[in-house]
This record gives sequence, structure tokens and C-alpha cells, in this order.
Amino acid sequence: MTVTAPSRSVHPGLVMFALAMGGFAIGTTEFATMSLLPYFSKDLGIDEPTAGHVISAYALGVVVGAPLFAVIGAKLSRKTLLIGLMILFAIGNALSALAPNYGWLVAFRFLSGLPHGAYFGIASLVATTLVPPNRRATAVGRVMLGLTVATVIGVPVASWIGQAIGWRSGFIIVAALALVTVALVVWFAPRDVPHGDASPLRELGALKRGQVWLTLAIGAVGFGGIFSVYTYLATTLTAVTHVSPAFVPVVLAVFGIGMTLGNIVVPWFADRALMPTGGALLLFSAATLIVFPLAAPSPLWIIVDVFFIGIGGALGTVLQTRLMDVADDAQALAAALNHSAFNTANALGPFFGGLAIDAGLGWSATGPVGAALALGGFLVWAMAMWDAKRRHGRLALV
Repeated sequence: MTVTAPSRSVHPGLVMFALAMGGFAIGTTEFATMSLLPYFSKDLGIDEPTAGHVISAYALGVVVGAPLFAVIGAKLSRKTLLIGLMILFAIGNALSALAPNYGWLVAFRFLSGLPHGAYFGIASLVATTLVPPNRRATAVGRVMLGLTVATVIGVPVASWIGQAIGWRSGFIIVAALALVTVALVVWFAPRDVPHGDASPLRELGALKRGQVWLTLAIGAVGFGGIFSVYTYLATTLTAVTHVSPAFVPVVLAVFGIGMTLGNIVVPWFADRALMPTGGALLLFSAATLIVFPLAAPSPLWIIVDVFFIGIGGALGTVLQTRLMDVADDAQALAAALNHSAFNTANALGPFFGGLAIDAGLGWSATGPVGAALALGGFLVWAMAMWDAKRRHGRLALV
């Protein structure tokens, strides 16, 4: 918990724009790296499967950095911490652009991933201080819009420039976006003073709360369904839908548009009934994923289905808000861990989807696998609801 210090007039819209810009930078590097993989693998003299470890290194950085910075930054003001995280993110991406070989690129991508989870967690907490309690999910959704818009605009632009000029330019663009975020946060974000009792030990207290773990598990399992399909979507489009490679970016952009719309619309419902919205979203995702094999052969229907699958990405906003409710006075760590959970989902989804493909079930089998993961997340959600009712004698509507 922090206390806002007296400062010049705060404009919530400008603050959220500044925070979303950081999400835009993070989303651009996270997804554009995948599209630049063939280029830096060739330039560095490594095969593509080995180059894939560069992406894994970033994800590992997210998992490690989220709790690390939330704990060690407990006594810092949120504004100071956000600035520091974005400076580190800029440095990591600038160094990635200068990496002389594969080993250094892996190390620099790990460094770049460290601020990811903590940034989103702290930015979400700052955003919720600017709105009434009944609009917290909407505020978190606005911050997350930076990430979703990156999948529609930032990733294609960075990928195009990276292909035209060289893969290193893609990381330079992200570093520049990070420095723009630093300037915006310095200028627009409200000054705040950490709570007098803030400490690393108090933040670690979040790990004692069962509802925190249940909420994280919902994301780690339930969100894996979307990653199961998204990871192999490009190959599914060429091998099953039989479209040209030029059509693939269009479908990926449609996915991003779905995520963006989801983060605009779904928070409205979440502000009125948070946990029921999360449960409904998991069932919605399961439905969109189970029909994926039926939609895959048709260019039209796969676009429609991918759009609705993207809407399910709003689960991140719902769970981010839920963690603020169940973490009590250890919100920074809980909020940051949300992104560790989603990177766990990013590992589980492709893993189980890959098993189905290797078993000869076909590329579109990732849909039913994803549906099973979404339903698994729903089962964890039901456990969380039951536990909340057992503790408080009523259903957890918020």
C-alpha cells in the first residue's frame, strides 16, 4: 500500500496512457522476437530450435523477475519502481541489439524479461488508485491495452523493420519505446510515498494466502489453452487451412484485435461481478477452442474463431484485479506473480499441444487440448469459489 503525495494535478487518462505505453513496449518485444527468430538464428549461425532458447530465456526472466523486484522494491515508491524497471528493460533490449553471439543474446533476453511481470503488477496497482473501487477492472484493462495493441501494431511494425533493416533494429525500437515510457511516467504518474510498514517480509506474506495461490493457478492452467493454439497457429494456417504465408500476419492481427476488444468490454462486467466473469470467460474460451478443428479448414471460419479466442485473453485483467482483493497488504508481490503464472501457461499450452501433434492428432488438435486446459482452469476457479464461500459464508462475487 502506498500513500499519494501532494503533486501537480493528476490526469488519470494520461497516467494510464503512460502506463500502457510500457505494456506496448513489453508486448512488442515479447511477440516480435518470435517472428525475428529465423533472422537472428541465421545471422548468429545457429539452428532455429536452438534459437528458440532465446525466447525461453525471456520467459524465464519474467518468472524470476516478477517476485524478485516486487519484494526488493517493497520500500520504494511505485513511481520510482516503475521508472527503474523501464530503464532496466531499455538496457536489456539495447544490449540485445548489440549481442555479439548466441550466448550473450540469451543472457540479454533474460535480463530484458526480468522487469516484465513486476512492471505490469505495479502499473496495475497505480492505475487502480486513480479510479473508484467499482472501476478497478476497467483501469487494469486500460493498462493491459498496451500489451494487446502491441500484437496488432507494434509486433507487425517491429517485425517488418527487423526484416527490412536487420533483426537488431527490432530490439532498438523496443528500447526507444521503453525510454519514451520512462519520460511519460516521470511526467504524468503521481508521486507516492510507500506505506510505513512496507517491507520485503510483508510482501512475502502473500504466499501464505490460499486464495492467492488458487488465483495464480487459474491463470497458469486456464490461460494455457490460448497459448496451445496460438503457438502453432501459423503452421495450422499453412498446413490445415492451406493459406499463403502472407495471410498468416492477418490472422495473428485478428487475434490481437480480439484481445484488445476483450480488454475493453470484459472489464465492464468484471467491475460488477469479478469472479463470475472469470468463470464465464473460462467456459467461453473452452467453447471457442473446442470448435477450432472444425473452423481450421476454412479461412473465413478460422478468422472468426481466432477472434473469439483472442477475447478470452481478458482473463489476465480479471485475475490481476482479483489478486488485489485476496493479497491484502502484500499486493505488489501478488500482482507481479500473475505474470509468472501466465508464463507458466505459456509453457504448459505449447507443451501439451505439442504432445497432441506428435501423437499424430493433427495441427488443429491444439484446440481440444486448449479447451481441456481452459476447463482445468475452470475447475480451479470452482475450488476458489468454494473456498471463499467456506471462509466467508457467501459466494465470491468480487
